[in-house]
Amino acid sequence: MNRHIFALQQVARRTIASSARRQVDNKVPQKQKLFQEDNGMPIHLKGGTLDALLYRTTMVLTVLGTGYVVYELFNAAFPQKKD
Repeated sequence: MNRHIFALQQVARRTIASSARRQVDNKVPQKQKLFQEDNGMPIHLKGGTLDALLYRTTMVLTVLGTGYVVYELFNAAFPQKKD
C-alpha cells in the first residue's frame, strides 16, 4: 500500500516539476499608457466597452436599490390601516 502512495507522489512531483511554463506577456506597460493618457475620459471608463457596461449596470442597480429603500421606508412610516 505504501509503495503505491510513494509511486503516486513521485509521479505527481515529476509532472509538476517538469512541466513547461507558459510565457505570459507583460501587459502592464500598455495598460499604464492607456490609463495615463490625457484624453478627457474618466478613469473608470478608459477600459473600454466592458467598463462602460459595468458602470451603467452599477448605476442602474444603485438607483433601483435606493428607490426600493425609499419605498420600504415609506411603507414602514405609513402602514396600511386594518379595518
